[in-house]
Amino acid sequence: METIESGMVVPAEETPTHSIWLSNLDLLVGRSHTPTVYFYPPSAARPIGGFSFAVEALKAALAKVLVPFYPLAGRLGLDPAGRVEIQCTGEGALFMVARSASAMDDVLDDFAPSDTIRQMLVPSVESGNAPCPLVMVQVILFKCGGVCLGVAVHHTAADGLGALHFVNSWSDIARGINVSAPPSLDRTLLRARSPPTVLFDYVEYIQKPAAKPPTGKAPFDTAILKLSKEQLHLLKGSGGGKKGLSTFKAVTAHVWRSACKARKLGGDQETRLYMTADARTRVKPPLPAGFVGNGIFRTSAVAKAGEILSNSLEFGADKINDATVRLNDDYIRSLIDYLELQRDVRGLQKGLWVIPGTDLWVISWLGLPIYEADFGWGKPAIMVSATLQFSGLVYIMHDSGVEGGLSLAVAMEPENMPLFKQVFYEELEALKQS
Repeated sequence: METIESGMVVPAEETPTHSIWLSNLDLLVGRSHTPTVYFYPPSAARPIGGFSFAVEALKAALAKVLVPFYPLAGRLGLDPAGRVEIQCTGEGALFMVARSASAMDDVLDDFAPSDTIRQMLVPSVESGNAPCPLVMVQVILFKCGGVCLGVAVHHTAADGLGALHFVNSWSDIARGINVSAPPSLDRTLLRARSPPTVLFDYVEYIQKPAAKPPTGKAPFDTAILKLSKEQLHLLKGSGGGKKGLSTFKAVTAHVWRSACKARKLGGDQETRLYMTADARTRVKPPLPAGFVGNGIFRTSAVAKAGEILSNSLEFGADKINDATVRLNDDYIRSLIDYLELQRDVRGLQKGLWVIPGTDLWVISWLGLPIYEADFGWGKPAIMVSATLQFSGLVYIMHDSGVEGGLSLAVAMEPENMPLFKQVFYEELEALKQS
């Protein structure tokens, strides 16, 4: 891989220079960038060797989109009280271009998210705490004419939906289309109440002391598992009840069951399933369309492994439903107040918070516009997280290559991954035969 260009892209116009207050949900996410990769196959609209125009168009559109999204051209800093904030300095986003002697298919052959993929395809910094670009992108030009866009958006500045809104708006501008929904930058909509009023227990935010200090990130393997439309139909109809299960509940319950079996958990062992929920439509009034900050928070379901394994998927789905149906405005406002009362939330940040080997963390991208970034040469064939942070983490997303199909990006302990993949598909085959 040869880097042929690297520099800062600043907003195309002068932008405000004030600071952006960050909510407790902003401060709780990992103080790091979220790396994603978009793969675009060779296109007749972008002939082999004719990259210069496309790159210049991308750069010009980036400068333009940083005008309405101007906080993303700033840097993290501290307010007088020592609280992290975004300082709108207009310093810009990092823009890199690299040329690869490989074909895109060489990278995509048996592709799975990993630290190696992230280092190869997405710009990175040593620490997300230091003043660094909040947006970093790299355009990789493959010899076959394919293009990869590696994007890193600082998680403190935007959650997944906010980052997608930025990238999709960037692609709209590249095609000469106005931004569909102007970014909503006011995070005080998620400010804690005075005085804080905590009405619920939040077991997902209790920092459990480790049995021994971690000596480094525990090893794990990653894989992309596919579900066809027919396999998904089997899962959704396997609950045992009259009404079929939702896609998310059916797939998540199946993953939970497969993990319990692959990990050989004892029947009385407790297993907790963490999930990421979105506050945007749950708070009153709902957050504005185009909200760019962090609206995500955790919830969880818990059961004995024996219960998960001895019952139909409907049992796990009911546990998931119980964990999500309660997530209303009262619950979320109370959570924000609870976080306000914590002296130090850094140990609760996802990147520093280790889940036990009995547990899972499932993140759904099913409702997110992950395949909408069309810069003028078509939509991406693949969009996925470049890396997974820890064992037990699972992303669920639509598979752009298979109508009605899904892709799951899974991180699992090396000793358990082979059996997990085997059980995952054996259970599907058993449903087919039943």
